[in-house]
Amino acid sequence: MTAVMEPPKKNAAADYINQILNLVKAKNPAEPEFHQAVLEVLESLRLVLERHPEYQEAKILERITEPERVLMFRVPWFDDKGKVQVNRGFRIEMNSAIGPYKGGLRFHPSVNLGILKFLAFEQVFKNSLTTLPMGGGKGGSDFDPKGKSDNEVMRFCQSFMTELCRHIGPDTDVPAGDIGVGGREIGFMFGQYKRLRNEFTGVLTGKGLGWGGSLIRPEATGYGCVYFAQEMLKTKKDKLEGKVCLVSGSGNVSQYTVEKLLDLGAKPVTWSDSDGAIYDADGIDREKLAYVIDLKNNRRGRIKEYAEKYKKAVYNPIDRKLDHNWLWNIKADCAFPSATQNEINAKDAANLIKNGVKVVSEGANMPSTLEATKLFLEHKILYGPAKAANAGGVATSGLEMAQNSARISWTREEVDDRLHKIMISIHKSCLEAAEKYGTPGNYVNGANIAGFLKVANAMLDQGLV
Repeated sequence: MTAVMEPPKKNAAADYINQILNLVKAKNPAEPEFHQAVLEVLESLRLVLERHPEYQEAKILERITEPERVLMFRVPWFDDKGKVQVNRGFRIEMNSAIGPYKGGLRFHPSVNLGILKFLAFEQVFKNSLTTLPMGGGKGGSDFDPKGKSDNEVMRFCQSFMTELCRHIGPDTDVPAGDIGVGGREIGFMFGQYKRLRNEFTGVLTGKGLGWGGSLIRPEATGYGCVYFAQEMLKTKKDKLEGKVCLVSGSGNVSQYTVEKLLDLGAKPVTWSDSDGAIYDADGIDREKLAYVIDLKNNRRGRIKEYAEKYKKAVYNPIDRKLDHNWLWNIKADCAFPSATQNEINAKDAANLIKNGVKVVSEGANMPSTLEATKLFLEHKILYGPAKAANAGGVATSGLEMAQNSARISWTREEVDDRLHKIMISIHKSCLEAAEKYGTPGNYVNGANIAGFLKVANAMLDQGLV
């Protein structure tokens, strides 16, 4: 009897998932990144829905794909010439079933509702995996800090926070940084929040160390991504020492991915930014890393300057007509995509596999397309999806929140130790969930399922929320 009943149950789950996908596309037109993120999660959840029809009966998927609140607002500000500029601000408060909304603010011309919904949706499951009590949210603006003076950035941040401050708080919604939002921007926004609300609270994470910030926070996403790769390799009785590693990007995540790779004896050989990529066959050492940190964080220069200083490095400008990225076509053992979403397409994934890459650990949010992800899984690559592999950043933001609440500061060693243990725990949760639901070694299914179950069960416990 069981054998006869099983196929209809599977069909019922698949039909339900298709209904949800069609509903999401109809309600959120012209938002391909959000559709992609939902599809990637729901494909994994078919395995759960076949065993747990109660989630379908309670319409958990309909609820979990609909943001609890979407904020969109005007941000007017004066530039240095005294001219009025106008940008658009956003905050997507996606899900608060297990804690206050938590997720970064992104300042970049590409920011729109669809991208922020995808990021907020991913954040819900990522935060769930960290073991910390944090819901999911994301926000930002189409403002571009590049080329702006400090005073222009300050005036924009103050105007942005003047509206955002009505909607956030240490027990409601705690934003952090993301692309285009570093320590400078967090400082300006925190100052304006404090001024308007007359309270000094842990309302933002990524703060300066002298006023409520946490040690290791800038390093956390990169460090965590490498720790996750290390755990994946341990399942094959292997290690990072001696491995040649491709790292994309040259911002915060990339810099500290490279630093931790060096700590563990690996050999990083690439950097990139929106203009192009460099390949340094000799390897990136600590002196070269320090140069890039200064170049990007202080001088705000372009990565091509690296090849001008280190003559053996090769620089290739981005060619948007190509169907692949030159950086992912270099012989290596491991890849750490740490730049932006969908930077690895199917051709890039095929090139990585052809050139011997056995480990892909995602530092950026959703850097691989669905087609690329499928190729990695088909070829049994140790593939750490972003919501698991890059959860170290938000995990350490959660640790910053804990320190703020207790009015204490932990040492660098304490925070790094807690981060390392959280990444080990995330890896274990993904591995166990993948095994339990019949796809051993599939970290995509494991991350999606483990993250979903905690949030879905909280929603069931809390009634119709």
